[in-house]
Amino acid sequence: MDPMERLLAERACERLILDFVHRLDLGEPALVAELFTEDGWWEWPPPGDGRRSEGREALRTYFGARPADKLSRRIMSNIRVTVTSPDTAEATSYFTTYRVEGWTGGMVPAGPPVQVGHYEDTFRRVGGRWLLTSRTLRLPFGGPTPRAGD
Repeated sequence: MDPMERLLAERACERLILDFVHRLDLGEPALVAELFTEDGWWEWPPPGDGRRSEGREALRTYFGARPADKLSRRIMSNIRVTVTSPDTAEATSYFTTYRVEGWTGGMVPAGPPVQVGHYEDTFRRVGGRWLLTSRTLRLPFGGPTPRAGD
């Protein structure tokens, strides 16, 4: 690949990673589904709480079911995209999640993160647009989500 094409592909994939958390935290969570290919999937594998949603409609349902009283902010870092062909790429990115349940508005006292982990992603260019084909969450650090006011 031409170096400029590679750079543009890397940037497009980085943007998908950032758009994913933006839609979850500040946008409409159900719209996360539009960042995936039609057959794309998201997975939170065992141990413990294994989940998998496959296909845009299942992703829309899964992410759209987030309770309105759950406030979260995710911090993404160490985004490393590797272009594997002109139309495919993979990435690893780290995340830290701050979250409370029972939120009714306003500011809540800061607490420690409830999750620290990384995502393993694959991407495919479809019709000139980069999309996620898979997103696997790896969670080595996690704890219970506190309730606001506790």
